[in-house]
Amino acid sequence: MRLIKFLLPVLAIPFAVGGCGVLGLGSATGTPASSASATPAPGDAWIVVASGSATPSPKVTYSGSLKPALPPVSFLPTPPGDCAKEWTVDPVLIPLEVTPGVGKLTVTWPRQYDSDYRITAVKQPLVSGKQPAYTWQYVPAGTGCTITATISGLLPGVPYVVWLDAPNTGHERDGTRHPYSGRSEVVYPLQ
Repeated sequence: MRLIKFLLPVLAIPFAVGGCGVLGLGSATGTPASSASATPAPGDAWIVVASGSATPSPKVTYSGSLKPALPPVSFLPTPPGDCAKEWTVDPVLIPLEVTPGVGKLTVTWPRQYDSDYRITAVKQPLVSGKQPAYTWQYVPAGTGCTITATISGLLPGVPYVVWLDAPNTGHERDGTRHPYSGRSEVVYPLQ
């Protein structure tokens, strides 16, 4: 066993130093073979460059008409009557439509979530000191698209602003309230 441990490195050293020439695979004269020269022989190029002309980029051509981006939509017909009127509901105020009459104002607004309402007409002339109390008129929740109420007993020719309060309009999913108040521009009852 000791002999094998000794002979193995002794036999490996000539192979490491002499390479394949130790076995006689090199030239017989002891000079390097013709393929093993110090200067390499020229061979094929590593990069092949072919001359020619550049190919143009393809161009996309469209024929016919473009397809619509969205599918066709059909809207339901609007029902006749009060629901055919379009209202622009502000995120804060309920829109009001006020029609002046003789000593009265007729107020119309879109129904808001089955809420009951109260309205009042507030005089606009300046009053110094304590302000007069407002007389609210109760209006029950309706079933149509709009609610109409009349405020009577007003002075002809005096400027008024109509206020609307809808206390039971409810809340959105994030907790914010639905529109719950409204006001008109300055209106004058007829004489």
